[in-house]
Amino acid sequence: MIIPIRIRKATLGDVGVIAEFNAQLAQETEGLLLNRQQLRTGVESALADTAKGAYWLAEVNGTVVGQVLVTTEWSDWRNGFYWWIQDVFVKKEWRGRGIFQALFEFVHEQAAEHPDVCGLRLHVEAQNTRAKRVYQWLGMEHTRYEVYEADLRKPSPQVAEKFSGQAGLSMGV
Repeated sequence: MIIPIRIRKATLGDVGVIAEFNAQLAQETEGLLLNRQQLRTGVESALADTAKGAYWLAEVNGTVVGQVLVTTEWSDWRNGFYWWIQDVFVKKEWRGRGIFQALFEFVHEQAAEHPDVCGLRLHVEAQNTRAKRVYQWLGMEHTRYEVYEADLRKPSPQVAEKFSGQAGLSMGV
């Protein structure tokens, strides 16, 4: 049976469902309990400022069952933008029924309509083998890149010690 899936851009009225999906995503994939007020404020900020990204929602019979957030990254090497697929979430009872495929195909089609978009990227939790299989099935390829992060809101003791007293540190400008 074919499920009628409608993809639409999220609005400020969707803050609650997006924040809830993101909280579930963080708990499920990384065991994180997010600060709900900070999360809600972050979602509101993204919805109010398209430069931060765009949420796309999948609906079935008027009920939101999945989401993606698309953000951009400029590549001087490619003279184009990468669209990053983030905050991928499909409600458990809807997984395996084509919801993410519909979201991915929609984003792919949107990206293809923009000549300044050079590719789609996403990051995935290292142990999430099911998601990796889905991404590969959809035609995405594993890259040689790994992600490193410096959380500026929780600096490590090594970072704090290394950069203490170096105010005005610049990137050569």
